[in-house]
Amino acid sequence: MDRSHGRSASPYTPKKASRNTCGELCCAPGCTLPRMEPAVYVFVGQGGLNYGTLRNRAIAVEDCGYDGLWLVDHFWARDRPDADFLDGWTTIAGLAEATDRLRLGVLVTCNAFRNPGILAKVAATADHISDGRIELGMGAGWMDEEFDAYGFDFAPVGERLDALGESLEILTRLFSEKRTSFEGDHYRIRNAPFFPKPVQSPLPITIGGAGRQVMLRLVARHANRWNCPIPAAPEIASLVATLHDHCREIGRDAAEITVSEQVAVVLGKDEADYRNKREVAEDRVGGFIEDIDAMAVCGTPSKVADELNAKIASGVADFAVIFGDLGERDTLELFASHVAPQLTG
Repeated sequence: MDRSHGRSASPYTPKKASRNTCGELCCAPGCTLPRMEPAVYVFVGQGGLNYGTLRNRAIAVEDCGYDGLWLVDHFWARDRPDADFLDGWTTIAGLAEATDRLRLGVLVTCNAFRNPGILAKVAATADHISDGRIELGMGAGWMDEEFDAYGFDFAPVGERLDALGESLEILTRLFSEKRTSFEGDHYRIRNAPFFPKPVQSPLPITIGGAGRQVMLRLVARHANRWNCPIPAAPEIASLVATLHDHCREIGRDAAEITVSEQVAVVLGKDEADYRNKREVAEDRVGGFIEDIDAMAVCGTPSKVADELNAKIASGVADFAVIFGDLGERDTLELFASHVAPQLTG
């Protein structure tokens, strides 16, 4: 099946860098940059963006050599509740048709919003639409006003984490067993058939969150990737050590789990451009990132590359990057052409 829409037909062949008429490596239409090392996923919230904008952004992300794109699983943007907000998983299915190579997922899927059997079917279907490019991001949910508005029980965090653990058990078993039965405190399934299985075996699971005693144990047991959220980044070294302890307890090789960090990046080609991008970031991500100067990686390409390289040296293997302008094409190109080549992955 040709999903290319006039672009490269194979989802598995990395695009090669090409040069435009100016002789520079770029990712303008008709040109592409090679895939990045370490892997960089672009994190895009849907708030205020229509499908056409999200589709164009995904195509630009792919053209610029990024490995993947994450959407989010919310009903509205916390700082702009009246803005349009498309469903993450439905949008991912559309973006799978619009792209060829890009890995796609929702970081994170709120466990409480869907029965695990339904979520398993959604994720497996998207994996078939994308020819095996889906990442299943999972979390316990945190935005209490969203739960209340739509009639979901915002249980104490311990109960939400227990339910997440049951969901992860059900998901992994549905993806691999012909018939699955499970009796838990939160979910029950009985002799459930599940076909088709995802294209990928196993379907990669990313767990986002930083709770040491429960969340990181779930990561050790179920995840292929752990994503450290922005507020926990200062503790990432000790969190990784805790994760390794949990892996040892169950006899799992911690090297099987990719350490990923969610990073906000405000990038300008020079100081003047950075100041302009800083103002844009305040408007677009200020409601999500409380203190941009303290919590984001900010500056010109060399400064941003230096800070990301320090994270790589500490053990971070890939990034989920929230750009301050939510990934406008010029920013995607600037990072791809002037920051990524300086990274030491």
